[in-house]
Amino acid sequence: MNNKRVSGKVKPDLRKTPYNSSENNESLEREVWKGGNMLYPVPVVLIGVRGKNGEKNLFTVAWTGTICTNPPMVSISVRPERYSYQMLVDTGEFSLNLSNASLARAVDYCGVKSGRDTDKWKATSLTPVDGELIAAPLVGESPISMECKIVEKKVLGSHTIFMAEVLRVHAAKRYMDYKNSFRLDKSNPIVYSHGEYYTLGKKVGSFGYSVKRKKKQ
Repeated sequence: MNNKRVSGKVKPDLRKTPYNSSENNESLEREVWKGGNMLYPVPVVLIGVRGKNGEKNLFTVAWTGTICTNPPMVSISVRPERYSYQMLVDTGEFSLNLSNASLARAVDYCGVKSGRDTDKWKATSLTPVDGELIAAPLVGESPISMECKIVEKKVLGSHTIFMAEVLRVHAAKRYMDYKNSFRLDKSNPIVYSHGEYYTLGKKVGSFGYSVKRKKKQ
């Protein structure tokens, strides 16, 4: 392995360290369990819906992700017994709202309380905002809100996956920098892992940095 001497100490050259290195004597032994979902951490988002009779609700989803770039598409997986499930089926649309540390309590509340007997908008004091192309309300306090139109749903088992095209993106101006670029990192986003909510840690790299050549002095 290549090393560099810095201030009298030998410092590993991490750019040339084998990716499967175990030089810290970490054990490579594994526990083997039966099949289960261990894809953590995951985003945790607030989903806004409006029923065919005009009733609106807000609920939390952690089984969500990007599924296509062109057209821009996302997915959410929802249990059929959830109150908002039929609203998704009836209207074919929803808003997807990213969460941050200041929204953590509301995110948790909207995940454990049912809209059948609770007005979660009122209980959380969150602000419903009209979208441009969908009737489902957006969350005004969210750093990013997306207007989504369902294009396909598929019953998988415990959950139904709803695949949707992103029609509009609403970005909070308070997180725009002087270059007019959106700084999601400044919003203090949160993720969900095994029943816990976490903020993100420090940056450890950027896309392509592992193969980027050093600039010549």
